[in-house]
Parts: sequence; C-alpha cells; structure tokens
Amino acid sequence: MLVRRDACLAELTTLGVGGPVDRLVEVTTADELIAAVRDADDAGRPVLVVGGGSNLIGPDEGWRGDVVLVRTRGVNRTDDGGRVLLEVAAGEPWDALVGATVEQQLAGFEPLSGIPGSTGATPVQNVGAYGQEVATLITSVRAYDRAARTERLFTPEECGFAYRDSRFKQHPGAYVVLSVTFALRPQPHSVAVSYAELAKKLGVELGETAPLADVRQAVLELRRGKGMVWDPTDPHTRSAGSFFTNPIVPAAEAVPGCPSWPAGIGADGAAQVKLSAAWLVQSAGFGKGTRDGRVGTSPRHSLALTTEPGATSAELMTFAGRIVAAVRERFGVTLVPEPVRPGAAGR
Repeated sequence: MLVRRDACLAELTTLGVGGPVDRLVEVTTADELIAAVRDADDAGRPVLVVGGGSNLIGPDEGWRGDVVLVRTRGVNRTDDGGRVLLEVAAGEPWDALVGATVEQQLAGFEPLSGIPGSTGATPVQNVGAYGQEVATLITSVRAYDRAARTERLFTPEECGFAYRDSRFKQHPGAYVVLSVTFALRPQPHSVAVSYAELAKKLGVELGETAPLADVRQAVLELRRGKGMVWDPTDPHTRSAGSFFTNPIVPAAEAVPGCPSWPAGIGADGAAQVKLSAAWLVQSAGFGKGTRDGRVGTSPRHSLALTTEPGATSAELMTFAGRIVAAVRERFGVTLVPEPVRPGAAGR
C-alpha cells in the first residue's frame, strides 16, 4: 500500500473540486483494500473510498481521515453455457473494460461505453445509459461488510437495484465493493437497441441489433457531442456527467411539453413516468453554457455542470441549488443530484 499525506480531493475527481486529505492510501489488491479500511476503522478514522472520482463532489474543507484509492485489477472469465461470466475487480477502469468486451464479441456493455469511473462504482449507482443498466447484467457483488468485518456475496435481489439506486447507495459507507460479476452474451451483435437517439444514430429500428463495434462507436460519438466523455485536456468535460437524475413522478403530474417515458407502477398502484431532467433545467432558464463565475452548465449539455480551475464545491452546490429552486418553482418538480457529496468528517 502506498500512503501519501500531500493529496487533495480535487486531483482525484473529474469535477476537480475538494480540499486536502489527511491520508491517501492507494491499494492494488482486494486484501489491501480490506486491510486499509479495517485499519482506519480500528483507529477511528473516517474512511472515504474513491475509485475513478467521476461521481464525487469533494468537500472544500477536505477529508479529516483516510481516503482509500482503489486501484485493484483483474478480470476472471468463466464460460457458462450460453453466457460468459466476468468477475471484475472494483478498480478496473470501466470504459476500458467495455472496450475489451466489445473486442472479444461479448454483448451487454456496449450501450454503456464512454462512462468514466471504475467498475466497483457501477452497482452502487446502478449505472445506466442508452437503454441499458448494469442491474440487468450483474449476477453478484462481492463486498466487505464493515460492521460485520467480513466479506459478503450479494445476489442481484439483495442489491436492491432501482433507477440510479441500490442497497450500497442507500447505506453509504456500510459496504466496500471488492468485485462485480456480470453475465454477457457471446455474440457479434449488440443487445436489442431500446433508446431512440441511439437507434437513429445507428440507422436501425428500436428492438433491432447492430454490430458491437458500431454501437460502441455510436455511443461514444453521442456522448462526446454532449461533453460526457472524460478528457483531461477538454475543460468542457470537467463534470460528473449528468448532475441530476431524471425525476420519476405520477403520470397524472407529468409536466406538459416535457419529454417523458413510462416508469412502471408506483407504491400507490398508479402509473409513473420519468421526466427529462435536461428539458426541465433548460426550460427553467439554465440552458447550455449558463455560467456563474467558475461554475455553470456545459455548453454541450445542460444536464452536465462543469467547473473551471479554482472552483469550489460551495460554488458548484450553490449553482445547483439555484437550478433546483427554479425547476421546483416553475414546474413543481424537485430535482435530485446524482453525484455523491460526502461530509468532511465522514458519514
């Protein structure tokens, strides 16, 4: 394990905000990851586990404890009848994994191309894009239970997956993801294309398939056009991707004119719809390129909030708060931020 005392959260996140940390512990194996977390727990030091830092808003005051930087690697393949199981270490970079599966003609990940961050973060957020969610591909999640001080293997049902949500997100800090096992299909064509924008880009009908490499390329082009592919040389990608989740509301409360999609049945038995957060943000007066000092909406996509060098998380959250208030006042809908914002002393 490598330990540093001169690190700053801003250098560990794609948003580039956040203050100094007491101890940065970089781990390269699952055993080191568990040991680092246990050591901090035994000493009573707050722990923040960081992978790619693409969904993290670092507090300006920094982190008074240990930041454990997950750099574990490894992909174990098992051929299981008509599917291929991949057990992937938490620290494996996600998009590199997606690219490798496309090259190996394994279908399932291709709509999730271009998403920054590490594999271990995908079940936490139930990462999804262009009609696909990792919840439909995960067969198990191996995690360290900090309270029980033991490893656990979670089934998909035990993970409690929902739209951009999971058991791991609902109980922040309780579990540390060690590896994730996915089931992919060995075939040269993609899963059925279920997202209209992607189908149009590919020139296929909804429900049809396309060569894996074509789908990956199309998704990357769409994401780059929105500034959603992380590039350290491109200031328009200094973001956490989509800053707000698409709100789910009863169908009877759908906003006139706002694009929406069916979202199942609510607890009350009424039909629900998912609203376009991007449309709500733009229609509330925060279109592409709206700036306030060193923060603002991306000039390529209103749902991505970007920062400039020297920006603070306080500036970012103040700007985000203005958006939330404007959308609520105009449409009666409350937007929920997608990135995690941990407290300075743990949570």
